[in-house]
Amino acid sequence: MDIALNTDIVTSGGSPEPWLRLISEAGFTHLHWCHQWNTDVLYSRYEIAQYKKWLKQYGLQLLDIHGSAGMEKCWWATEEYRRRSGVELVVNRIEMFTELGGSGALMMHAPSICAGMSQEAIENAMRNHEALRKSLDELMPLLEKSQICIAIENTRNDTFELITDFLDQYPAEYCGITYDSGHGNIDQARGLELLEPVKNRLQALHLNDNDTSGDLHQPPFMGTVDWNTMAQIIATSSYTNRPLSFELSMRNTPFYNPERTVKQPEEKVREFLEDTYQRCQKVVQLVEKKRRQLETNQ
Repeated sequence: MDIALNTDIVTSGGSPEPWLRLISEAGFTHLHWCHQWNTDVLYSRYEIAQYKKWLKQYGLQLLDIHGSAGMEKCWWATEEYRRRSGVELVVNRIEMFTELGGSGALMMHAPSICAGMSQEAIENAMRNHEALRKSLDELMPLLEKSQICIAIENTRNDTFELITDFLDQYPAEYCGITYDSGHGNIDQARGLELLEPVKNRLQALHLNDNDTSGDLHQPPFMGTVDWNTMAQIIATSSYTNRPLSFELSMRNTPFYNPERTVKQPEEKVREFLEDTYQRCQKVVQLVEKKRRQLETNQ
């Protein structure tokens, strides 16, 4: 089974080329494109053309794109001009996904209801949720034409209430779930428990670890994520015939020098990626073992 890694292992801005080269050299075959995941950047055709050349040069294939909800251009904004600008931003990522030959999903953040929310916050989330449904209605013809699925990501302490509503309202071909194992493990989150009933709509993965204290994006087996249960769910879900996808950061690992920020020594990035690849392989082996057990029991 192939492995996909996010492009922003050190930084999500600037040129992705150094990270693409090192990711490829470490043995990863696919990309979870995560640059500009939280900005209003609209990729130009010149940028996309250059990224396409780099993918070919380094023998990498695009799996997923982490689309941006934007800062001002927000696809769930209640202000109509901001919402429509946000839809334009999503369309830009759909076009990029198509041009780069993505084989997975467009992963998107969305409003959520989380454990411990105040009533006012819940009401605001519902208003944003209604705005997002309007955006999805507008995007659906393009998703159908492009044959692309938008996979909504679970957030920290997500109750899955709004995710479940999306799944009920939109067809599985074009609306699914991105499961972030780190978000599902923070505080007293019940991510894996909540994912189990809707695993037939799992379309993308943000596999990462933490110690429940925060969104650390650590490589597997550095924290407390239950990887055995995670592997069991993946093996019995709709997530089939595609690479396992990880969303990791060098920042919260022993390889990171906080005094160097984005200018991490290349040898340390290589060490991080070598160690990370071995850890990701262990998750792959777990999933493959679970699938073999299922085949044997059938």
